[in-house]
This record gives sequence, C-alpha cells and structure tokens, in this order.
Amino acid sequence: MIDVETYAVNFITRNVPKDYAFHDLQHTISVVEAVQKIGAEMDLSEETLEILQIAAWFHDVGYDQGREGHEERGCEYVANFLTPLNYPTTKLEKIQNCIRATHLNYIPKTELEKIICDADLSHLGRRNYWDRCGRIRQELAITRDTVMTDEEWVSFELGFMQAHFFNTPVAQELYGERKNKHIQKLERRQKKYNKNLVNPDSSNNLPAKKKKKKKKPTFADLAGKNASGNINLKQISLGRGVETMYRTTYRTHINLSSIADNKANIMLSINAIIVSITLSTLVPKFDAIPNLVIPTVVLLLVCLVAIIFATLSTRPKITEGRFTRKNIEDRNANLLFFGNFYNMSLDDYHWGMLEMIKDEDFLYSSMTRDLYYLGIVLAKKYRYLSYCYAVFMYGLIISVITFAIVFIA
Repeated sequence: MIDVETYAVNFITRNVPKDYAFHDLQHTISVVEAVQKIGAEMDLSEETLEILQIAAWFHDVGYDQGREGHEERGCEYVANFLTPLNYPTTKLEKIQNCIRATHLNYIPKTELEKIICDADLSHLGRRNYWDRCGRIRQELAITRDTVMTDEEWVSFELGFMQAHFFNTPVAQELYGERKNKHIQKLERRQKKYNKNLVNPDSSNNLPAKKKKKKKKPTFADLAGKNASGNINLKQISLGRGVETMYRTTYRTHINLSSIADNKANIMLSINAIIVSITLSTLVPKFDAIPNLVIPTVVLLLVCLVAIIFATLSTRPKITEGRFTRKNIEDRNANLLFFGNFYNMSLDDYHWGMLEMIKDEDFLYSSMTRDLYYLGIVLAKKYRYLSYCYAVFMYGLIISVITFAIVFIA
C-alpha cells in the first residue's frame, strides 16, 4: 500500500493548528483503527480496505485552513497526493466520496460511506469517550467562541448522542453497548442538574419569582466568611479546569521526583567508581609514594560526603501508616498516600475512601494536602542533591589542586 500514513502524520502534525484539540492526529489514528476493525469484521477485500484507510487518513487534513470546507480540501489534498502516483481514477473518486461523507449532516448512501461515518464517530462507544468529549468542548470554546456551562454541555452532548445511530450492524455491535452506557451516565448527570431547577411552587400555578442572580463567591470572600479561616470548597464550582490542574500538578511532582532519583543514582554510581579505583590503585602506593596520602584522603572524603548526601536524598521516610476513624470523621486524614494507610484494616480504609468520595470538600482538601507534602519531600530531595553536587564539584577541584601541589612540590 502507498505510504499514506507518513504523509498524513507529517501533514497534520505540521499544518493543523493545535487549537483543534479534538480533530488532531490522535483522532485520525483512531478513525483509521476503527475502519480496520470494522472492515475486518465485515471481511472486506484488501482493495476496499485500502480505499477506506486512505480516506480515513485524509478525512481531516483540511483542518489546516479551518473547519469550514475541510472535507473538500481533504479531497483536493488526496488528489494532489495520489494523482502523480498514477492512482486509478475510479478508486480516487471513491476515496473522495468517503471523505465528503464525514460531513456531520451527510446521510451516507454506499457501504463504504457508512463504514467511514461509523469509524469517524466510533469514539462515542469507546473507553476514551470522556477524554474526546472534553476535547470537543475545548475546541468549540477556542475556535468558535462557544462556551457552555456544565449543564448546557451535558444537555448538548446528550442530545447529540441520542440522535446519533451507527449505520452498520458491525459498528453497532462493536460500539453500541458502551455508547448506551455513556448515554445513561449523561442522563444521570442531567437529572442531577435538573433537580436544582425544579420550582417548588409550581403546583400552585403561581408565577415563579425571579431570583436575583447571586455573585459567584471568590476565594477571598469565602475565606473571609469562614470564622476558622478555611475555604469551604463546597461553595466553589470545581470543574474540569480544577481537575486538570490537580492532574498536571501530580504529574509534575512525579516527574521531578523521578529526575531527582536519577540524579542521585548518577552521583552514587560515579562516586562509588572513583572510590573503588582510588582504593585499588592509589592506596597500595602509600608506602612507595608518601605524598599521595593527603590528596588521596581528601578525594575519598569528598566522594564519601557526596555519597552520603545522594543517599539521604533517596532515603524513604517510614510513617506510622494508620489513620483512625476519628481522624477521618474530623477530615484530618490523607488516604491518598500509601504511607498513611498501609497499617489500616481493609474495612477502615474502604470506609474512609467512601467518606472522601462522597465529600468534595474532603476529597479536594486531601489532594491539596497530598500535593503539599509531596512538595516538602521534593524540596528535601533537591536540597540534599544540591549539597551533593556542590561537594562533588568543589571537592573534586580541591582534590585535583592538592594532587598538583603535592607533585609540583
């Protein structure tokens, strides 16, 4: 098969703006995989699969110039790519028809068009639906200035899901069951939002009083209202941005910790090698060359101190590993770190986790507390590492100078 993949991957990576968070390379690869999966289940010929795969690779390359008319640009780009290769015209036309069929309002007619339409929206019935759903929302906000509240987005997405149907029995079998589960979850969320919109006086047939829109409290306002000085997270709207912030911060902490451990491991290895070489080559020569004693001792002391600091930076801290139910009830427990619960019974830990999941205030406070102590540990790691590198650098300089002075003298 023609190397369409390399061309499409390079084109999308270089030309499609990052603002299109959903219509990215990951989406294109997902559509290609879905085409292959559906085609395999339908026992399609290699020629038919080739047409579908090429169409899948090119169906969104037209986003390099925006959403409007991207299907036609995709048809133009695929023609420019295949025509110089003397690709058959009849097959090229089928590819272009498949690309045009991915238009959201298009009703597919042929079997090929139905397959690629199902593949294009296969994320509706996949495990990564919620991630892709969030990316669509992000793309709409950035590229079309369409910003929705959580309630509006759930209603919009639920309407789209309920109106959609897979065109082929194979796609229905592959993705239909999980899609229905996503719909059920969206319906539960919508019911949760709608509970807050019910007018208790509607049974009296009286017009509902227009309530004054309350200003969303700021962190400073909430801190001022709380006598203890703590912010009540339950009064704050915690949406996807907050979740992304926590996820990104956790990932950053983990990466920094891994980097620190790697640096410590490098220092341990280097200094251990220097010590072993020094002991095996220089120490036995003390009797014959007494001048080696002082610089060799200096070098060994430098390496020993560096090894100590590198070890301290990676040394684990042993904690009690237990929180009582009283701690959990008082919301003073952090069950997100294994060192805090490894001595608890399974029943107590399970109960504590359920309490935390039910209480957003407790959950986000625990995550915040966990990030704080991760930061404390990281600061300790990097402090010892800075001592280690300083001792090694300046100590090595002093050792070399000492060797030079001894031999010159």
